[in-house]
Amino acid sequence: LHSFPTRRSSDLEVRRFVKDRLPADIRERLRLGHPPRKQDTVTWQRILNEKGWAAPHWPREFGGAELGQAERLILLDELFRAPAPLPQVFNVGMLGPVLLKFGTEAQKRHFLPKLANLDIWFCQGFSEPGSGSDLASLRTSAKREGDQYIVNGQKTWTTLGQYGEWIFCLVRTSTEGKPQTGISFLLIDMKSPGVTVRPIKLLDGECEVNEVFFDNVEVPAENLIGEENKGWTYAKHLLSHERTNIADVNRAKRELERLKRIAKAEGVYDDIRFRDEIAKLEVDVVALEMMVLRVLAAEKSGKQSLDVAGLLKIRGSEIQQRYSELMMLAGGPFSLPLIREAMEAGWQGNFPGGHPQLAPLSSTYFNLRKTTIYGGSNEVQRNIVAQTILG
Repeated sequence: LHSFPTRRSSDLEVRRFVKDRLPADIRERLRLGHPPRKQDTVTWQRILNEKGWAAPHWPREFGGAELGQAERLILLDELFRAPAPLPQVFNVGMLGPVLLKFGTEAQKRHFLPKLANLDIWFCQGFSEPGSGSDLASLRTSAKREGDQYIVNGQKTWTTLGQYGEWIFCLVRTSTEGKPQTGISFLLIDMKSPGVTVRPIKLLDGECEVNEVFFDNVEVPAENLIGEENKGWTYAKHLLSHERTNIADVNRAKRELERLKRIAKAEGVYDDIRFRDEIAKLEVDVVALEMMVLRVLAAEKSGKQSLDVAGLLKIRGSEIQQRYSELMMLAGGPFSLPLIREAMEAGWQGNFPGGHPQLAPLSSTYFNLRKTTIYGGSNEVQRNIVAQTILG
């Protein structure tokens, strides 16, 4: 995989590795539509990390394989095809790139290998009550006292915060000047006294997001990334990666094939109007993939644009909602049951007329309602595009 002489050979190498090493119980759980459990992700990421594939685009000295972006897309394609858990995105896709660009050598050597091997599980502390899309208005404060910061405030919608061992936070270290100029980027150990995590139950019945409270939390000053009051710059760098990830084109390709299977199983694939909707979605997925490749090529040449990443976020999140809606339409009444206890016990539509691929549909549908809001709402992203690209 390190050389990738041809697309076909690299596909087969990854496919063989996944077939040989992915635990069968994890594969089956994901095939039936369940999200990976924490231990599923930890187990599989450590297996991937043996080959440098947990963080494939990182330098080898920090646990990566120095793969190009096209090679990375091939790897993701095969992980989705398996299906297999993806590497933990907050570690690998968000914090990792920030540390590589702005961290000290000591921070890189301490944190990056642990991020790649998932020895530390990070979550993201950006949004606050009243400070989501308008992130610059955040109020969580960090006051410098000697060789430490004292942090007070609240974060919300913290994805998988119930698993978090550390959290990377935007905190306010100054109230002078523009709001963006007084923000710093801080790493906080969630085992510190004064940190409280409170789960939030979502429409799909899962507690995927959380509130996190900081009450006089002491954080060593060495956990500051880059310079004080320059955190907004680092956050923009991170968000460009996050919004590219939200495009989630590999997942869209897999779910498009799943949509076709459901439509055929339910007898609606022969309906020309329904098939037209699938065809329009497929055209948009292909266009999204081409757009992702353009962005990645620009990133390699040093011309990556946050604004273009915002375009990816808009289109990718809308596509996720569209395929979940079409699956619900194809499944009809069999897509509606959401019986959490039954699903956890292994029930997957095993009744006359039921199909295993239908059971998790309502859960997926409800969960994907959030995609046009998180990572910067699509309305805000459109304003940014209008101002900076269209002029």
